[in-house]
Amino acid sequence: MPDLDVVAQALARNLKRLRQERGYSLDALAGRSGVSRGMIIQIEQARTNPSIGTVVRVADALGLSIARLLDYADSPTVRLVPADRALRLWETPAGSHGTLQAGAEAPGPLEMWSWRIMPGEGHDSDPHPAGTTELIRVDAGVLTLVVDGEEHLVPAGTTASFEASGPHGYHNAGPEPAEMTMAISVPAPR
Repeated sequence: MPDLDVVAQALARNLKRLRQERGYSLDALAGRSGVSRGMIIQIEQARTNPSIGTVVRVADALGLSIARLLDYADSPTVRLVPADRALRLWETPAGSHGTLQAGAEAPGPLEMWSWRIMPGEGHDSDPHPAGTTELIRVDAGVLTLVVDGEEHLVPAGTTASFEASGPHGYHNAGPEPAEMTMAISVPAPR
């Protein structure tokens, strides 16, 4: 796993560069993302470790994948991401975690994640921009997928897809860890 300081420095560098490339002032990005101007300044100066929710809101406002925003390596034609270089973006003391495996801009942000949710744990996500689709393949256990307040049991070997512009979450009410692979496709900015 990469050093968190390396990731924070990459986030700072990429956020400032990509914000300026798009012609957004700090105030404009704050307005588009719902993240305060002060927080954006702290991120651009690598003075904070923002929550995954904050990074998602900023990436969505810029029309980028989280992978692009956190990219700390050069981008060759084919990019290989060894397991030890994937970015674990959230985890709990019990062992639940979400790891960003890869991402691309195709034509909007496209991300692939691997998740492990321990029994009794879960993770709720903020709504993504309209038109965002998530694909989930449960590899082990049973996932309780909550979309717009409705629960859907997704057992191992099953794939689910849904529009992710509303509240949604991933939970494990079962006795064993739930493991899943998830792809998120966000539409290109207008």
